[in-house]
Amino acid sequence: MCRIHDFTATDIKGDEVSLSAFKGQVILIVNTASKCGFTPQYEGLETLHEDLADKGLAVLGFPCNQFGKQEPGDAAEIASFCSLTYDVKFPMFAKIQVNGPETHPLYEWLKTEAKGLMGSTSIKWNFTKFLVDREGRVVKRFGPQDTPEKIRGEIEALL
Repeated sequence: MCRIHDFTATDIKGDEVSLSAFKGQVILIVNTASKCGFTPQYEGLETLHEDLADKGLAVLGFPCNQFGKQEPGDAAEIASFCSLTYDVKFPMFAKIQVNGPETHPLYEWLKTEAKGLMGSTSIKWNFTKFLVDREGRVVKRFGPQDTPEKIRGEIEALL
């Protein structure tokens, strides 16, 4: 049985990261974009990180340009935007594909573990979120309209 800890991803600086580094933590994985109507959720995600990291939460951001071309920048531009605009300190990763033939393997797995509306596996838009328990199992998928504040209780229940 596959768990999140079996995957690797390239971080925003270009380094390969084993997600086993987050073993024992509750993980919130989000596909992000800098020019989206949901972009202000970075603030809530950073608040979750600041408030709950000590209790075992890891927020992981995965930029994606597949929805309305709302993440056009390169890694340096994305990192700068996140830092300067929202003071993001949680781990950010390199831009990835979440749908289609070049979907990152992590997202292939996430989408099959927690399907969307009516059993759909595709990601519909930026700021779709996946909640993973301490054992590395996907617990739930949240849509873009589910703000960090709205899902905080479900995250805290796993901590």
